[in-house]
Amino acid sequence: MKNDKKQIIVFGGCFNPPLNSHFSLAEQMVAEYSEIEKIIFVPVNSQYEKMDLIENEHRYQMLKTVCDRNEKFEVSRIEIDSKRQLYTVETLHRLQEEYSDYEITFLTGSDNLKTLDTWKKADELTKDFKIYILERENDKMEEIIENNIFLRKHRQVFIKAKDTIKSNLSSTFVREKIKAGKSIRYLTPDEVILYIQEHQLYR
Repeated sequence: MKNDKKQIIVFGGCFNPPLNSHFSLAEQMVAEYSEIEKIIFVPVNSQYEKMDLIENEHRYQMLKTVCDRNEKFEVSRIEIDSKRQLYTVETLHRLQEEYSDYEITFLTGSDNLKTLDTWKKADELTKDFKIYILERENDKMEEIIENNIFLRKHRQVFIKAKDTIKSNLSSTFVREKIKAGKSIRYLTPDEVILYIQEHQLYR
C-alpha cells in the first residue's frame, strides 16, 4: 500500500435518501485529514438485499444534486450500472484503476467492522486497502478487532476516524417522516427535499 499519494475515500451506502449527516460526515473527513483529496459516494445497486430500496437512478440523482456543489465530493455510478451487485473489493479495485494517481481508501462504520470477516474476498480487501472506521454508539474499534481473529491479523489496515468526527445516520427515520407527511427540513439537503417532492418518492 502506498503512503505517498493523496487519498480518495470511497463512501458506500444505500443513500435512501442521502441525509445531511452523510454529507457532514464526508466534509468532516476532508477537513480533519489533509491527505484526503476527495470523497466518492457509491450508492449500492438496487439488487442489494435491503427492504424499501428505491430505484438506482433516483438515489444517484439525489446524491448528484448535492455533490455537484462541492468540489471535494463526487458520486459514482460504478455499482448501480453493474449487472450484478459488486463486492466492495471489486468496486475499490475498479476505482483504483480509474484514479491511479491516488490511493483509494474505504470508509465504513464499526457496525460493519464486526462482520467484515464474512464479506466476500475479505482477505483481498484487507490486503489491498486501508479502511477508515467510524465508531458508532458505544462501539470501540480496538475491542472489536481484539475479539476477532481475522481482524487482529489485519489490524494495521484499520484507521479509527478521529473522535471529533460525528455522524447520526438514519434514512429509515426520514422515510417514515415522509410517509407520515411530516417535515424533513434540516434532516436532508434542500436539493434532496425538492427532488423527493418532485418525484413523489417514499409516499
